[in-house]
Amino acid sequence: MRRVILAVTGTIAGLVALLSFKAHVPTVPVAATSGTGGGSSTSSSSSSSSSSRTIPGEFQSVAGTLTAGETTITGKVANTVYGPVQLELVVKSHKIVKVAVLEQPTNTIHDIQIGEFAFPKLISETLTAQNAKVDAVSGASYTSAGYIASLQSAVDHGL
Repeated sequence: MRRVILAVTGTIAGLVALLSFKAHVPTVPVAATSGTGGGSSTSSSSSSSSSSRTIPGEFQSVAGTLTAGETTITGKVANTVYGPVQLELVVKSHKIVKVAVLEQPTNTIHDIQIGEFAFPKLISETLTAQNAKVDAVSGASYTSAGYIASLQSAVDHGL
């Protein structure tokens, strides 16, 4: 009888501890990733504009941080199973120098975590390849496909 009481008490204590556990909230990504920097502080015109609202988990537009000779190209919104993905490229002398993610899936915390993991890798590959022929990130297939589709539309429009 004593063992049964201890087992039940231990089980209840374990369940209470498990149910009171709270997962951490992921941090919001900073801004866009730069390939190169420097230059004067004058900005050139952008080819299109985006909305000024910022949703947690999204990168901000880089249109306000342009240097001389740089222009922005906004890709089309690519709808994925988990939500829309849209990019903005900063181009200087027909080279991609910066990439910003304007829209990304933010329906769940998991969507945001995938974006935090996948987008820096995709941006890095984009800056290296200088085209839309980048590899998808394992574990973020749909997000990668949306990124590549928006990137391809931007490259087709302005490079």
